Amino acid sequence: MDPGRQRGVLTVADDGTGIPPGDLGRIFERFYQASEARTNKGAGLGLSIARWIVEEHHGTVSARNNDGPGATFTVTLPLAA
Repeated sequence: MDPGRQRGVLTVADDGTGIPPGDLGRIFERFYQASEARTNKGAGLGLSIARWIVEEHHGTVSARNNDGPGATFTVTLPLAA
C-alpha cells in the first residue's frame, strides 16, 4: 500500500528463466506467446486479460526481467476513497 499516493501496489517476482528481451515489449498483446511458451498449452490471452482488467480499474501492470534470474510483474491500482 502506498497511502500517501492513494494507490495499492502488488509485486510478484519469480526466479525462473525470465522473459526473452525481444518478447518483453509484447507479452501483454492479445494472442502473443513468447517462443518458449509455444510448446505449452495456452492461447496467449492470460496477460492480455490481466492488463485489460487492471486498466478498467484505472491501474497499470508492467513486467521486467530481474538483475538475476526471473522476472517481476507489478500491478498498481488506485485506492478507493
